[in-house]
Amino acid sequence: QVQLVESGGGSVQPGDSLRLSCATSGTGFSISAMGWYRQAPGKPRELVATITDSGTIDLSDFAKGRFTISMDNAKNTAILRMKILKSEDTGNYYCWVGVWDYSTREYDGHWGQGIQVTVST
Repeated sequence: QVQLVESGGGSVQPGDSLRLSCATSGTGFSISAMGWYRQAPGKPRELVATITDSGTIDLSDFAKGRFTISMDNAKNTAILRMKILKSEDTGNYYCWVGVWDYSTREYDGHWGQGIQVTVST
């Protein structure tokens, strides 16, 4: 079924940049949207950015002006480019994909396992 592979996390200093990638694989579905969410210790998971298969983008306020999200030409990978990173950006980042499942004939979502982003001096 749907599999997600996340990459690009790590530890950086404030002001640095990171590129997160989420690659989907599998059969029996079509992608309707992809996105990234994050969760800081002791806080609920929150939206970072999403993008639909038609190109509609939603960015959280903290991401505007610093983060961008895109899909590759095959529309199976979501790229989150983050710049001017701050300590407040520290957290576990999760990829999410919304798909149309051909077998069940319904929409559902899938989560990646999460990757750590740490921004500190």
